Amino acid sequence: MNIIIGKQLFQIELVSNQATKELIARLPINLKMNDLHGNEKYAYFSEILPTQEEKVDEIKKGDIMLYGSDCLVLFYKTFSTNYSYTKIGKVKEVDQLDFISEIETINVILVK
Repeated sequence: MNIIIGKQLFQIELVSNQATKELIARLPINLKMNDLHGNEKYAYFSEILPTQEEKVDEIKKGDIMLYGSDCLVLFYKTFSTNYSYTKIGKVKEVDQLDFISEIETINVILVK
């Protein structure tokens, strides 16, 4: 799977689970992602996805996760957390994500 942010294409290394399978079946998906806490971008889906939540002690830059059953989160910083997420995948070109920290809202397209 890939994510287009602005005009830049990033590859996503996917986790194998039911949420990821259903997400792929819905592609392409256009999302407007807003900033939260200066470390992540998030957007809500109109339909829920299955969850397989697990406590994640450390979020890593480039992680893509599902919060709850309908909120996709793209993390652009590494930090500790007590929250639980369903893992979706990780951006392979993590070093090229820095520019999104300077933008409040980003438009993304999830594609195959």
